Amino acid sequence: MNSKIKVIQDGPYLVSGGVPLREKLIVANSEGESIDYQVSREFEVSSEFALCRCGKSSNKPFCDGSHAGVGFDGSETADRAPYAHRAELFRGPYLSLTDQEGLCAFARFCDPNGRVWNQVEKSDIPQVADTFVPQVNKCPAGRLVPWETQSGMSLEQARDPQVSILQDPEKQCSGPIWVEGGISIEAADGFIYESRNRVTLCRCGQSGNKPFCDGTHAAIGFRDELGEQI
Repeated sequence: MNSKIKVIQDGPYLVSGGVPLREKLIVANSEGESIDYQVSREFEVSSEFALCRCGKSSNKPFCDGSHAGVGFDGSETADRAPYAHRAELFRGPYLSLTDQEGLCAFARFCDPNGRVWNQVEKSDIPQVADTFVPQVNKCPAGRLVPWETQSGMSLEQARDPQVSILQDPEKQCSGPIWVEGGISIEAADGFIYESRNRVTLCRCGQSGNKPFCDGTHAAIGFRDELGEQI
């Protein structure tokens, strides 16, 4: 069965195809920089389930119908052009970086090791190259993508299809829905978004880039009942 996420108009995300659902914590180092993920729980789900998109469900991360009672406006405003048409290229001697800033989910994996944008020009140094690719691949939103400069080959890490509920203990907020492995995402009007290895979907209900996350959850201090237990 093909995995798929259907955006329901002014309603939840309908996930189908037997996709596993996990909760993951963003792990920070002693300087408060994001360095890894930790699986904190596995949810028992059926082959099809609905995830809250309005941020108001009392049964998060699942939908309980609250979107109807609060008059949730889930209008999808995201640019539908392919990533390559919108991303800025930072070209280095050995490795390069593409960056589509509008997709930022404020996970901050770009910060360690002097920030990834500063590493590009030093990518011919083996120690820099060794950390650069894994670091860029931890960006959950796929805002950042690493490339081999000479061949133009993407250095994206292969991922199995899965959906994760992100929590950000360092910033004391609950993060977006992390979608990995090229799961198909269908808009409410039937448009199929570009298939990507990493994307983040808004679940606080306040993103200005719906259905994708734009980091608003951090600005408003969004917390769910799951996050309160961390």
